[in-house]
Amino acid sequence: MFLRAQLSSQLASLTDFLVTIILAKFLGLYYVRATFMGSVCGGVINCIVNYRWTFRGDSVKKRYIAIKYLFVWTGSIFLNTAGTYLVTEMLHRIDLIAALPSYVSKDVFLVAKIVVSLLVGFGWNYNMQRLFVYRNHNIGKYFRRKRNRKGRNPSA
Repeated sequence: MFLRAQLSSQLASLTDFLVTIILAKFLGLYYVRATFMGSVCGGVINCIVNYRWTFRGDSVKKRYIAIKYLFVWTGSIFLNTAGTYLVTEMLHRIDLIAALPSYVSKDVFLVAKIVVSLLVGFGWNYNMQRLFVYRNHNIGKYFRRKRNRKGRNPSA
C-alpha cells in the first residue's frame, strides 16, 4: 500500500508542480497563488487515484470519504501554501540567496515548495489518508439528527 500511495503522491505532485510552474513562470501569477492552485489540482488527482487504486475505499461511502478528504485536503493546502511562503521568505533573507541574480533568486520558491511538499506529503497527507480518510470510522453518526425515545426530532 505504501508504494501505491507514493506513486499516487508522485502523480499528484507532478500535477501540482506543473500547474504551479505554468501559472507562476509562464502566466506571471504571484507564486503564493500559483502554489495554492497547484495544490488544489494535485489534491483532486490524489483523491481520485487514492480512492480507486491506492486505498480502495469501496467499503466506505463516497460521501464520507469526500467529507474526510476535504478536511485533510484543506489542511494540506494550508500547510503547503503557508509553508512555501514562509520558507521562501526565510530564504530571501539569506545574504547568499539575496546576492544571486534576480532571475535565479525569484525562483527560490520552487526549492521551498519541494522541501515543504515532501514534509507535508510524508507527515500529513499519507498518514491522514491511511488512518482517517479511507477507513470506515462511521462519521455519519456525527451528521445525523438525534432522536428521542419515540423516534422524533427533539427540536421539532
